[in-house]
Amino acid sequence: MNKLKLRNMLQSHLLEDIGDGDLTSQSVFPSNETGSGFFTAKQEGVICGIAIIKEVYALLDPAIEVKTSVIDGDRVLPGMKIAQVNGPIASLLTGERVILNLIQRMSGIATITNKCVEKLDDDSIQLCDTRKTVPGLRMLDKYAVVTGGGKNHRYGLYDGVMIKDNHISFCGSIIEAVHKVRKNVGHMVKIEVETETEEQVIEAISAGADVIMFDNRSPEEVRKFARMVPEPIQTEASGGIYLESLESYRGTGVDCISLGFLTHSVKSLDISLLVEEEK
Repeated sequence: MNKLKLRNMLQSHLLEDIGDGDLTSQSVFPSNETGSGFFTAKQEGVICGIAIIKEVYALLDPAIEVKTSVIDGDRVLPGMKIAQVNGPIASLLTGERVILNLIQRMSGIATITNKCVEKLDDDSIQLCDTRKTVPGLRMLDKYAVVTGGGKNHRYGLYDGVMIKDNHISFCGSIIEAVHKVRKNVGHMVKIEVETETEEQVIEAISAGADVIMFDNRSPEEVRKFARMVPEPIQTEASGGIYLESLESYRGTGVDCISLGFLTHSVKSLDISLLVEEEK
């Protein structure tokens, strides 16, 4: 993750939640009253976002000390402590929710991505994310996918061309759409074309696409289309593929499978901040 972007993002999230101040924590605890707590996993999964604990508390209160006991990508079990925090109680509690909202989501994404990699069980196929992320959280969502063993598709509209069905409809044909793009982008930019039929696959090959996506196709269709595509052209399957059906795409011959549900249907991993009580 880009550290400068992360800090700007976290500042925005903290301002949204805190506003002019944490009325509860600041009213209950004097600024000099200190305490300790542990961020603790309550479910099994793949942890992600450990740096966020340190960065949030560094922004809130430099007096807070953070000691982490795991790194991103580690598998955690219920009851496992992932970080200890010590410092002013008011500050510890003020940052708690923003931290948990982010690391629970990121760990949930990393966990489901890891499950998908294991379910597919095919080293010849890369599992990728999509642009179906929460606005403002794309950097974190995509980082979490990589942490779970997946790969990133394009980050946004700016770093890759994907000619989809509506582009083709407005343009008239795949060949015309690819021709227009080639005239306007540099040689370093790859062009991907979304296809649904055998005829479109043939047209995309003829147009000189760099990547051909098979959209909402069955495993049998994906296997057939992948065999049609010449070696230098990469292939991708996408649409209508979920954890339950993923293994049926094993051995289909595509280079990658992109899964929108990795980031648009996240089930957060349960993590809590538990106070260390005085003995």
